[in-house]
Formats: sequence, C-alpha cells, structure tokens
Amino acid sequence: MTADFKVTLLGTSSPSPTIERFGMSTLVEAGDERLLFDCGRGAIQRLFQLGPDYPRVDKLFLTHLHSDHIVGIPDLWLTAWIMGRKTPFRVWGPVGTADMMAHLEQAYQADIHIRRDLDELLPQSGIDFIAHEIAEGFEYRQDGVTVSTFDVDHRPVTPAFGFRIEYGGRVVVLSGDTRPSDNLVRHAQGADLLIHEIIAPQAFLSRAAQMTEHHRQAVIEHHTTPHQAGEIFSRISPKLAVYSHVIGGPGTDYKAELIEGTRATYAGAVEIGYDLMAVEVGDEVRIVSSRTDA
Repeated sequence: MTADFKVTLLGTSSPSPTIERFGMSTLVEAGDERLLFDCGRGAIQRLFQLGPDYPRVDKLFLTHLHSDHIVGIPDLWLTAWIMGRKTPFRVWGPVGTADMMAHLEQAYQADIHIRRDLDELLPQSGIDFIAHEIAEGFEYRQDGVTVSTFDVDHRPVTPAFGFRIEYGGRVVVLSGDTRPSDNLVRHAQGADLLIHEIIAPQAFLSRAAQMTEHHRQAVIEHHTTPHQAGEIFSRISPKLAVYSHVIGGPGTDYKAELIEGTRATYAGAVEIGYDLMAVEVGDEVRIVSSRTDA
C-alpha cells in the first residue's frame, strides 16, 4: 500500500455559499509534495482543519478562472504569509492567471506594506508569487510526482483544464469543470481514482427559481449529468470514482438523483464526495476519513 499518496477534498461545492460544502478545492499529497488544485471559498479553513502546517501549501494549480475556483486565493496567499510562510507562492493556470495575481498584489498593497515594512516585518519572500500560464501538454515534475495538464470542455470558458497526477505507479485524475469530454476520457485511462464534477439537474432546477431560464439551462449544459458521468466512468474504469463540485441543492434529494442516474450507465465503485473526504491511493483505493457525509 502506497500510503503516501492521498487526495483530500477540501471543498466540494458549486458557487452556492453553503456551510456544509465550501468552495472547490482539492489537496493532493504525494511523498513530500503538497499540491493544491483550485482555491475556492474556505480553502484555507479546510487546510487548517487538517493541521497547523498549512503554510507549507505553496503550489496551486487552477482548472480555470471562474470565481468559485479562485476566490480563496488572496486568503491563502496572504494569511499563510502572516502565519509563517517564507517561500514564494507559485500558481499554474490558464491565460489570465498572471494578470489576476498582479492585480491581487495591487489590491492588497496597503496591507502588504504595513505587515512587511512597518509592523510585523514579515519577509518579502513569503509574499512573492510566481505565476505560470500553462496549456494542454504542460507537465510539472518534482520528486517523483508528475502533473499533466489537458483540456476539458467548459465552453465558453476556454481554456479549462483537467489534471492527471502520477506518483508511485498510481494515477489520480481531476476533471475540472466540464461537460462530457472525450479528451478527458483519453487522458484518464488507467486512473486509480477519478474525481469528477457533477450536476443533479432536477435538484438544481428545484432550487434555482430565482435564475432566468437561460441561466438555468446554461448551467446544466456546461456540466455533466449523472447518466453522462456513468458513461464516462464506464469508458475509463477507475478503481474509484468520486463526485466533487456537486451542483444539487440543500434540502433536495440530490444524492438519490446522483446515484440512481449514475447506476443507469455504470456498475462500478462511485461515491459522492464531501468536504474533508480523504482517499488513499495505493494497491487499494480507499476512503480513510471518518467525517460524516454532509
């Protein structure tokens, strides 16, 4: 069992600001590497729940630049510096990532100046950032870990990425936000663990009365339904598929809709992810967190 390859779902929500599910964010720990994928609302709070050494998390990969995937960046970037990070914050993402980080630095310049130059005298190195703009085919390699970038279909958002993480002969794939994508299926072959986004259309529609009809249909069309997800899983055959970025609705029976829809097209192992679910990836792929499903 390769116990040093673990995936923790920090946040599993859509843009909906629920307490049970925080914004989209996933932590991958592989050997000595700690890699964060997306940084939605509450990411730093979830990291802190895992332990006090969260300032070590200084490498962030972004699937795309929708606000629910990036709104937690200034909190993690600034607060981890205040709490002791001394290394530059590194971010990999699509075109626009460098501008976003530069404008965040500008927006928080007064705070940075006070804490660095006038009050706490925090080190410049801890607030520095390095933004890398990447595209399909980009690979990050470090200490036996490979992160491969591939395009998914979240049009009109382009590019939008999925990621394949390989370590110790094992493979984890993160779908990012996507409608059914043949390119994802190609890049996810051999996956031990597949984390895939999902929408429960009926539950979503029952909670979206305040939206326009165009808005409601656009949301559904930009994501993957349970029936479609089951077809994708059947083409990939992961040891375990886990749903994240769950678009359903508090107070609805979205879990039944997700499982029943998936089972129509897929008979393998599938779980509905929840915040702080942890999965170890080795000879077996097993959920190791004890937290009750939210």
